[in-house]
Amino acid sequence: MVRMNALADALKSICNGEKRGKRQVLIRPRSKVIEKFLLVMMKHGYIEDFEIIDDHRAGKIVVNLTGRINKCGVISPRYDVGVKSIESWTTALLPSRQFGYIVMTTSGGIMDHEEARRKHLGGKILGFFF
Repeated sequence: MVRMNALADALKSICNGEKRGKRQVLIRPRSKVIEKFLLVMMKHGYIEDFEIIDDHRAGKIVVNLTGRINKCGVISPRYDVGVKSIESWTTALLPSRQFGYIVMTTSGGIMDHEEARRKHLGGKILGFFF
């Protein structure tokens, strides 16, 4: 079967690994978008760290889990989100204002919704985690 969305497969395997209580999850194939999404998760303490394995093909990523992720997912299609509409997306996707993040791709790079609001940047929505 052909992979349609590598980011969706990666986040689903992370979510399933968390539900099963695993300490590590193997993600393949590797992509720059997945790496940047994992960096945002690591910055907020939802995962410990990740290691990129370069087999001379599509590559693999080994993610060390902490057990903090309740749910993570991808938003498809990647909707345009303006600075004014970030708040409505957070209320629609996240369970509370206190925790959880929406990951966006902006002209300033891939970042969470709070950083995008601080920098006054809109962009396209990639996914969420809480």
